[in-house]
Amino acid sequence: MKTTLVIMAAGIGSRFGGGIKQLAPVGLNGEIIMDYSIHDAIEAGFNKIVFIIRKDIEDAFKEAIGDRIEEICKNLNVEIAYAYQELNALPEGVELPADRTKPWGTGQAVLACKDVLHEPFAVINADDYYGKEAFVKLHGFLEKYTPEKANEFCMAGFILKNTLSENGAVTRGVCEVNEEGYLTGVDETSNIVKTSEGAGVDNEGTLTPIDAESYVSMNMWGLTPEFMQTLEDGFKEFFANMGDKNILKAEYLLPIYIDELLQAGKVSVKVLDSNDKWFGVTYKEDKEYVVKSFAKLIEDGVYQEKLFEDLK
Repeated sequence: MKTTLVIMAAGIGSRFGGGIKQLAPVGLNGEIIMDYSIHDAIEAGFNKIVFIIRKDIEDAFKEAIGDRIEEICKNLNVEIAYAYQELNALPEGVELPADRTKPWGTGQAVLACKDVLHEPFAVINADDYYGKEAFVKLHGFLEKYTPEKANEFCMAGFILKNTLSENGAVTRGVCEVNEEGYLTGVDETSNIVKTSEGAGVDNEGTLTPIDAESYVSMNMWGLTPEFMQTLEDGFKEFFANMGDKNILKAEYLLPIYIDELLQAGKVSVKVLDSNDKWFGVTYKEDKEYVVKSFAKLIEDGVYQEKLFEDLK
């Protein structure tokens, strides 16, 4: 069965130090975080990759990763496709607000893939390192897909303490999980910081402890081809229910929409636990830690110095 990895690399406003953070080199040979995710996905059995990008970063993206990955994937019989998140890709009858400058969020990003996605797929962020375990578990779940399981999704559940930055507060989808290991709710929580006790929510200087062993969502989902139609319907509802929300800033976000479907009893989401340590470049200062982390993973034999050598 074909299984696809969808990489959301269209994020806007994600610049530091004059560069696009998804394309910052972190490996010994100039690899970027995305290289490691692609390696781990192919190793786990994914055989198609879809990059979601914006037209204005296309040249920089292809120069930094696209052309190189296409060459590697050709030799490994892995298909590559592109989807483009466009500000004006809106449901019929919806007009683009004159002053809106930012695309409509991760839900709209994945919806951009509707013409190239016809198989079960995983979705990840471009600038997050997830570790090998989660890709193996997601692929194993997606391989069991049948049309009768159209509303059975999965999610990689990371332990909160393994996802915190040393350099500032982060936002995480803190998960409620039942005894059978299914997601029952996601609470998008801002300003989570590392503390001596583990973790806390910083509310204007007042720290409220939060369980550092909680599961959190890092936007790593396993979804079905039928979900694309559901996602399109949800985008229409997003505008129909806009109400008094600020249409210049409102976003159609994948985890929030999946949580809405969950609360309505329309889908199930199996939480696949991962004990790997997540890392990413949330802050400019995180980059040094990420570079050292990849060097250590290579030293420990988790990866080859020439990253894709072991897949040939």
